[in-house]
Amino acid sequence: MLPTHDRFPYSAIANRPNFSWPEGRRLAFYVALCVESFAYNCSGLGTPLTPNHGHPNKFNWSWREYGNRVGGWRLIDLFDEFRLPLTVLLNSACYEHCPELIAVHRGRGDEIVGHGRTNSENQNGLSLEEERRLIQEATEAFRRHEGGSPRGWMSPGANATIQTEDLLAKEGYRYTLDWPIDDQPVWLTTDAGPLLSVPYAHELNDIPMVIFHDATAQQFADSSIDNFDELLCQSKQQPLVFGITIHNFIFGQPFRLKQLRRLLEHVTKHRDTVWFTTSGAIADHFASVVPPPEPAML
Repeated sequence: MLPTHDRFPYSAIANRPNFSWPEGRRLAFYVALCVESFAYNCSGLGTPLTPNHGHPNKFNWSWREYGNRVGGWRLIDLFDEFRLPLTVLLNSACYEHCPELIAVHRGRGDEIVGHGRTNSENQNGLSLEEERRLIQEATEAFRRHEGGSPRGWMSPGANATIQTEDLLAKEGYRYTLDWPIDDQPVWLTTDAGPLLSVPYAHELNDIPMVIFHDATAQQFADSSIDNFDELLCQSKQQPLVFGITIHNFIFGQPFRLKQLRRLLEHVTKHRDTVWFTTSGAIADHFASVVPPPEPAML
C-alpha cells in the first residue's frame, strides 16, 4: 500500500450529489488575486525573476513591489469596470506595508483569504509549534483589521504541511485552497472536524503558467476562455467551479491587463447563466446543500 494522507477518499465526479448554485446556476466562477509582501535584503522565498542575483536583490524585490504600488490598483479598476468581486489571498504583512491598497479591497467587499504572514516564508519545514504560531499570528492580524476571522486559507507558496489542515480547523477556518484536486468542493477530515477544500487554479494560475512555463498573457487568456467554455458545457451534467489565480505584480502589468480584459469580456457575456462569486461564498453554499459525511465515511 502506498502512503496516503487520510484526509478524503477517492470519489469519481460522475457519482456525486446533484445540486445547483444560487438561482439554479451550474457553473461558479471566481478570481483569486494574490496580494503579497516580501522581505528585503535577505534570502526570503517567493517567485524569483532574477534568481541568481545576490542580496539585496533590488530588481527582484522591485518587480514584486510593483504589484502593490501600481498593478494592484489597475486590477481594481478593471474589476470595478466589470462589476466583479475578488477573492484576495492576503499576506498579513500587507496591513503594515500597503494598508491603502487593502482598504480599497475591503471597501469593494472583496473576500479576504488568509495567505500567511508573508510569501518570504512557507510552512513546509516548520515544526508543529512554529506553524501553529505562523497561522495564529496571521489570523490575529486579519481579525484585528477586518473585524472578523477569514473563512478560508491558502498557504504561502502552496507549501502546506501534513498538519496544516488540523491547525486550520482548530483556528476556526472553514475551508482551504491548498488541494487543487477537483472541479467541485471536497470535504476533508481533520482532528478538529470537517474542513472543506474549494477548487483552486493550479494550471490557470499565472505563477506556474506565465512565470514557470513561459506562457504569454494571450495564451493564458486563450486557455482560460477554452476552460470556461468547456466547463460551461460540462456543467449541464454536474455543478462545477472554475477559478483563475493571478498576482498583482504579474497580471497588473499593462500588457497583460489587456488580455485579462479580453478574458473578462468573454466570461461576463454569460451573467445570466454563471455565478460570479468568491471562494467563500462557494464554500458556504456547498456546505448548505452537501453537508459533511459522517466521520467513518470520510
